[in-house]
Amino acid sequence: MKATLLYLAAGIYFGFVLVRAEVVSWFRIIEMFRFEAFHMYGVILSAIVVGIICLQVIKKLGLTDLEGKKLALDPKSIDLWKSYLLGGIIFGLGLGLTGACPGPLFTLVGAGYTIMLVPIASAVAGVWVYGKFKEKMIH
Repeated sequence: MKATLLYLAAGIYFGFVLVRAEVVSWFRIIEMFRFEAFHMYGVILSAIVVGIICLQVIKKLGLTDLEGKKLALDPKSIDLWKSYLLGGIIFGLGLGLTGACPGPLFTLVGAGYTIMLVPIASAVAGVWVYGKFKEKMIH
């Protein structure tokens, strides 16, 4: 229960930061796609740099998860390019149609944009469909 409250507090704080940084702003996302501002590219680049640093620290320190398993990224097969291409196209279409990445959708609902419940419901439906057809898909 205590960990759940901690995660909930971290998620609320992260959502607050996303709103204040205007990362969930539809206008900022459109600026990015039109190459009119560096704002979103700066945020994305910062996230990549922080991710690289964190992964290197995890590797170097040999950190484990809460169950004691070593944290590691499984190597990916080069044969997955079709899956990544299709997934990227679907993700990009969703991003372009909603003006938001999947994660910030919840932040937008919390900020009062209840229309974002539609893409959330669509995402849940998409996950359900994936679960149904997972065995027939390439991975």
